[in-house]
Amino acid sequence: MTKVNAPEKLLVNGKRLDGRELDEFRKMHIEVGNLKKAMGSSIFKFGDTFALSAVYGPKPFHPKHLQDPQKAILRCRYSMAPFSTLERVRPGPSRRSIEISMVIKQALSSVIFFEDFPKTGIDVFMEVLQADASTRTAALNAASLALADAGVPMRDLVTSCSVGKVEGKLVLDLDGPEDMYGDVDLAVAMIGNKDKFVLMQMDGILTRKEFSKLLIMAREGCAKIYEKQKEVIQKRYETGDLSADNE
Repeated sequence: MTKVNAPEKLLVNGKRLDGRELDEFRKMHIEVGNLKKAMGSSIFKFGDTFALSAVYGPKPFHPKHLQDPQKAILRCRYSMAPFSTLERVRPGPSRRSIEISMVIKQALSSVIFFEDFPKTGIDVFMEVLQADASTRTAALNAASLALADAGVPMRDLVTSCSVGKVEGKLVLDLDGPEDMYGDVDLAVAMIGNKDKFVLMQMDGILTRKEFSKLLIMAREGCAKIYEKQKEVIQKRYETGDLSADNE
């Protein structure tokens, strides 16, 4: 994300620059089944952060000599569109995109029943079309929903959000200025409504007490997203409605 001039204050009268409370999400929008050529697909938005995911598989894995005779192989690719930020993103893999692809793969691997599909592969593509912080969490939420939309057997959905520290206050769902000029950014992912973390990446320094409070905030935030994820999946198969918002 391109840096812009730092705002004088990130909190004004106890509220954030966009008017949110400290523990309030940006507007969320979720869609599933929006790509007809993919086996499963999803869009997940946190405010101006817009992530799209598509799933292909399980399908025969190629090249054959790399197949696993006992389970499926998961491949994940996270990338940012060249037009997703104020300054053009260079096409192709970067160190950041490779690292995020790896941690998302690890998070999703904790819920997929790979043994049900030997000698196959599952490809998960995540494209950030517009970035305003929390891109890896939006991409992971979209990927989890796309896998469910593709009918891939999973123990549960994976749910992710960001929390952090801004001007000494703990906040939920960081936006762009808070991510760039705040004190701490912590990305978290959990398995459904279970108290099990499968992703935790932090930039910044916290006290032990602050860290514990942020984990509670992240757990509560993930629980809200999880309910929205379930809602849109249920609508998909009960009514054919493909989307849901947090309003």
